[in-house]
Amino acid sequence: MTKHIFVTGGVASSLGKGLTASSLGRLLKSRGLRVTMQKLDPYLNVDPGTMNPFEHGEVFVTDDGGETDLDLGHYERFIDEPLSRDSNATTGSIYSAVIAAERRGDYLGKTVQVIPHITDEIKRRITRLAADDVDVVITEIGGTVGDIEILPFLEAIRQFRLDVGRENVCYVHVTLVPFIGPSGEQKTKPTQHSVTELRSRGIQPDVIVCRSESPISSDLKRKISNLCDVPVEAVVNAADARNLYEIPLVMHDEGLDEVVCKLFGFTGLDVDLSEWEILVDRVETATEPVRIGIIGKYVSLPDAYLSVVESLKHGGFFHAAKVEIDWIQAEDVEGLLAEGRLHDLDGIVIPGGFGERGVEGKVAAAGYAREHDIPCLGLCLGMQVMTIEYARNVLGLTGAHSSEFDPQTPYPVIDLMETQRGVTDKGGTMRLGAYIAELKPGSRVAAIYGREVVSERHRHRYEFNPKFRSRFEGSGFVCSGTSPDGRLVEFIELDSHPFWIGTQAHPEFKSRPERPAPLFREFIAASLARSEGRNPHLPDIDVEPLPVVPRA
Repeated sequence: MTKHIFVTGGVASSLGKGLTASSLGRLLKSRGLRVTMQKLDPYLNVDPGTMNPFEHGEVFVTDDGGETDLDLGHYERFIDEPLSRDSNATTGSIYSAVIAAERRGDYLGKTVQVIPHITDEIKRRITRLAADDVDVVITEIGGTVGDIEILPFLEAIRQFRLDVGRENVCYVHVTLVPFIGPSGEQKTKPTQHSVTELRSRGIQPDVIVCRSESPISSDLKRKISNLCDVPVEAVVNAADARNLYEIPLVMHDEGLDEVVCKLFGFTGLDVDLSEWEILVDRVETATEPVRIGIIGKYVSLPDAYLSVVESLKHGGFFHAAKVEIDWIQAEDVEGLLAEGRLHDLDGIVIPGGFGERGVEGKVAAAGYAREHDIPCLGLCLGMQVMTIEYARNVLGLTGAHSSEFDPQTPYPVIDLMETQRGVTDKGGTMRLGAYIAELKPGSRVAAIYGREVVSERHRHRYEFNPKFRSRFEGSGFVCSGTSPDGRLVEFIELDSHPFWIGTQAHPEFKSRPERPAPLFREFIAASLARSEGRNPHLPDIDVEPLPVVPRA
């Protein structure tokens, strides 16, 4: 029977529940277990898709088109398994499902209540992931113990242990052991109070993960064990690590996976962390600096570009390079051009986004990169502004724009997909999830991927307008990847540029620390070449290609 691990948190937010869950998933997978993961979020939005990035950070997209919490990105990067829309559920989606069922008459006129109807729906969301090909489901509960909105989730996972049997459930509680400067001591009282609050909801943790700035002593572990009724070996210390990819190794040294396997009765499963250890060594020995500018609208909250940043780092690990991020507000670009700040960059990334603010700055950055041979990677909106810039300044289409930002533009080189015209539901107007693209033989993009058919994830409403395609082709601007029917442009590039490539997709969502997304890997290669004064044009590429995952 599938085993279930529930990860909760207390004392404060941002303690690292997601990274703890991801690290545990990696450790269990390294023992040969089949692992999948899930995030339950207590906010009332149906999904993060329409939330302001300043509120929630990045929206992560799954192969099947789910718009999910950014923690799913950590999950996928650590366990290297594609997740689905079922791996994220919010209070909003749960209440929507229950209300819809009540309207259909599914409850036969009964009074609909939090218990049992909401808690039953939460348990159904958890059970969905339990399949014959899954040994362990790890479910992170968002928020902190004591939050009023988290109570139905705690009640649901309390009931779940009774439903499936105590031997099939493990509760992991992540809490804080702060250091109090004036007294020079680490304090366990916040952990004690957090566990007391959790126990008041009927849940006794099996494992306590103690977050701390520096390692805690064995005496403190024994104190927490005695006061919280947890075996001392199940008090795991997660002190601050040098980098987030070191966390699984720290957790393993603390015995987290051993405790969980013992609780579940998993025996004879040796752990193989050799690949992960090599990765961490690469991270620590990456010293060659490469300075990358990210031209964004949400740069005051780096989590809005979390997968982009991690993908750049993955490319850096591959080339033993230390990626240094220069956050550049898109609205400030035109002023910064005169200061030479962009010229000092080794590479420029123009990420996705929605809304008109900062678009002209992104267009200016794309043009500066094109004119000064600076490697430039455009993602989603980034590809669109590269197209707009080229249309205006090379093709002479004065006033060219996206109809998203200028409905009256005489040259709508970027336009709304025909199938989405008239649709008013913001959550239903986008091309979401993994789609196949066919790459032009002999193109730069085909060489980078090492194949001519690829699949990447999408999240956008507007597309390259095919009515203008003939204007671009033959000018050095190459539509190097299209949808299988040839209608939608998926990749663009310039023949004569070291690296000026854009994609309508979001390849950052499929990048892995030990297997970087191809476009990011070669973008870092071109940026390194510029940094070192070498010819930045890409050499012949000989790497193992990524598998193609078609649209579900």
